[in-house]
Amino acid sequence: MPENDLSLLISAAQAAGEIAGQFVGTEARKWDKPDGAGPVTEADLAVNRYLEDRLKAARPDYGWLSEESDNETGRLSCQRVFIIDPIDGTRSFADGSRTWAHSLAIVEDGQPVAAVVYLPQRALLFAAAAGEGATCNAAPIGVSRSSDPATAHVLSTKPSLAAEHWTDGAPPEFRRSHRPSLAYRMARVADGSYDAMLTLRPTWEWDIAAGVLLLQEAGGIATDRSGGALTFNRPDALQNGVVAGGPDLHQELLSRLVYRAEESPR
Repeated sequence: MPENDLSLLISAAQAAGEIAGQFVGTEARKWDKPDGAGPVTEADLAVNRYLEDRLKAARPDYGWLSEESDNETGRLSCQRVFIIDPIDGTRSFADGSRTWAHSLAIVEDGQPVAAVVYLPQRALLFAAAAGEGATCNAAPIGVSRSSDPATAHVLSTKPSLAAEHWTDGAPPEFRRSHRPSLAYRMARVADGSYDAMLTLRPTWEWDIAAGVLLLQEAGGIATDRSGGALTFNRPDALQNGVVAGGPDLHQELLSRLVYRAEESPR
């Protein structure tokens, strides 16, 4: 019997973890991509080759969007598309940290319908399918019900706290933490470990597609920084930031952010 989409992503992510585990991050060859696009290692490329071969062979009619592949414009005419980050948190991987993830999603008509965020060195596998809930290591997860920004624990980088982003000239006095992988940040909000996450700069789809579905299926809300819907498989693969959390806290954070339209032309 053929695998369903979520089972396919789970088995592919687990195999990707075995491939990445063959490399020692601090010893893997690393170089910077053009145009300030960040670092890449030989492990990223090895995982990407495996995933592209495995997933395209299993679903030849699905489109393909990955951080480490050329942008295939043919994906724009596909109803279903793989959106993949072979290693989300490459800098962390290269530094020898355990906090990096394989982020795999399938999007249908712009919306995620199956998702996996897998941290092999932390033995954490987050998974979700549309309408079926979200899990971590097969156990159901749910978002926090926090509604007060002043007592919330939020995952964010320091630049998101800049006065220019907030209507009062300063962010709410929430407790801030950081994790190097956007996919992992969203997964940790989905499982209630943190109350919300936000990133206010243009954000690549492969960093967040899987995390958005995890969060939604765990009872949370994820939008762009202006409160707009996140629709995937866009031509430039960029979103206008992300604000995510439980419904009440999400709305509170949005209400305190300065409205900023998309910075990147479509």
